[in-house]
Amino acid sequence: MSKEKDNRAVSVLVASTFAFTICFAIWMMFAVLGIPIKKQLNLNETQFGLLAAIPVLSGSLVRVPLGIWCDKHGGRIVFFLLMLATVVPIWMISIATEFWHFLVLGLFVGLAGGSFSVGTPYVARWFPPKRKGLAMGIFGAGNSGSALTKFVAPAIIGAYGWQMLPTVYAVAMALTALIFWQFSYTDPSHQVKGGDASLGAQLKMLKDPRVWRYCQYYSVVFGGYVALALWMTKYYVSEYGFNLQLAALLAACFSLPGGVLRALGGWISDRYGAHKVTWWVMWVCWVCFFLLSYPPTSMVIKTVNGDMTMDISVSPLVFTGLLFIVGTAMAIGKASVFKFIADDFSGNIGAVSGVVGLAGGLGGFVLPIMFGALVDLTGVRSSAFMLLYGTVCVSLVWMHYSFKPAASAPVALPAAA
Repeated sequence: MSKEKDNRAVSVLVASTFAFTICFAIWMMFAVLGIPIKKQLNLNETQFGLLAAIPVLSGSLVRVPLGIWCDKHGGRIVFFLLMLATVVPIWMISIATEFWHFLVLGLFVGLAGGSFSVGTPYVARWFPPKRKGLAMGIFGAGNSGSALTKFVAPAIIGAYGWQMLPTVYAVAMALTALIFWQFSYTDPSHQVKGGDASLGAQLKMLKDPRVWRYCQYYSVVFGGYVALALWMTKYYVSEYGFNLQLAALLAACFSLPGGVLRALGGWISDRYGAHKVTWWVMWVCWVCFFLLSYPPTSMVIKTVNGDMTMDISVSPLVFTGLLFIVGTAMAIGKASVFKFIADDFSGNIGAVSGVVGLAGGLGGFVLPIMFGALVDLTGVRSSAFMLLYGTVCVSLVWMHYSFKPAASAPVALPAAA
């Protein structure tokens, strides 16, 4: 790689990561903004889950076509136009008054989440194979935009009211689009030349079972991350009685490592391989979700001296520590899954990353709604972690049986001279 091209690659990586961070912060805005709206509109837990997750739905559904358009037209122009398309809907949230207003506008704001399927192939094509994992991990660290929202949004809402937040975010998105355009570049050789670029042709890889496996893994490490990032501020407020500012700060202890450390996950995946890294990520999540699933419990134990009452619960300190571990594991897992994709589907990484990103995003949409429904049905807030524990079990079983044949295959010995 020439020095000029290397400098351009670094500039593209920095500009794209910055843009994705802002896009992700806006994509997650209802994690904080939804709390005062819930109070104003008197929403139940399921309705809050739908409000928080609705941008994730549209952001997920557009990932496949955006990935294909990135392959066909180039990432720079697609990324730029995508950001501009969200500015007006973001601002309009400040004047919304009805629940359906927020849902409709949330669908348009959710387009910002589709930026991942543009930025990933756009960045990856600027780097050689041995550096793709690290480059995609650095770009994916833009997930830390979720933590950015938790730092910024409560301060703005507390000082000026919730209506000010969408106004600030609309201006931020417009400025980000201009900064991205100024510091990014176009390389025509990165566009897919020749062949059929139709949706049907690009999605033929769905016949490959590896794609479905990666969709499952990503629905856990990314879908679970998005769902928890949307839900944890509300969880701290409801479960521990914290105010919005403290709840958002503690929730950032999950969101921040879950985004920033994705770059570390890319480096680890390059060094140790995607399968080994993903396997250990799932085991760490399995243990943590098991501990987080246990609801506050009071037990009466019969002893020789009479009844003894024992209260079992997860303290805020332990809870936050476990969330930090989960966030770190998910950050590494998000990078390792995309290392799988970069290794196995380098020719059409845009379309495949769009499909896998769609699966992860749909997980991030469905899970918060299910969290709310489970709370409404059972009254147990930790039921959210019970659900996540089950999804990790599925991934571990699938990984075990998918890679077992390859691991147990006999090693071919060299022929005798």
